[in-house]
Amino acid sequence: MHPNIERILIDETTLKKRIAEMAAEISKDYEGEEVLVIGLLKGAAYFMMELTQHMTVPTQIDFLKVSSYGSGTSTTGKVDIHFDTSRNVANKNVLIVDDVCDSGLTLKAVRDLFAQRNCKSIRLAAMLDKKERRLVKMVPDYYGFVIPDEFVVGFGLDYDEDYRTLPYIGILKRSVYDK
Repeated sequence: MHPNIERILIDETTLKKRIAEMAAEISKDYEGEEVLVIGLLKGAAYFMMELTQHMTVPTQIDFLKVSSYGSGTSTTGKVDIHFDTSRNVANKNVLIVDDVCDSGLTLKAVRDLFAQRNCKSIRLAAMLDKKERRLVKMVPDYYGFVIPDEFVVGFGLDYDEDYRTLPYIGILKRSVYDK
């Protein structure tokens, strides 16, 4: 375990097992259809790759880079799109994938953006769901784990660009970010 991790919240085996289960749920819901999976960079990259490797329906991938955190531990309340997909999403089933749904602001903003683009369908998947932090009415169609209001890192989630490569979800020691 990394020395800056207070404790492991979700170990690698449990995490990957649940992501495979999510892929099966998603594949069942899209049976007979194609789906364009759009990951929100950078945090969702690990989750998205693991998820799509287990999906059994025709799948294409793309990315969107958005942020609402900057280098802090809580949302700024403003969602910025830094890199948009170049794909035409009209008449496509779009699955937007994010690492964590907490305030709901990012997923709502992205869903609203894609709603204007004439998608056939739009669904949302989040690896983690922090329901306690919700600022807007937002429920992902698929989620891996409901977690407490703790600052977590690993498996794509970061603090100031560090800890993304940890193979588990861990709670970051408060002393690391409370300076």
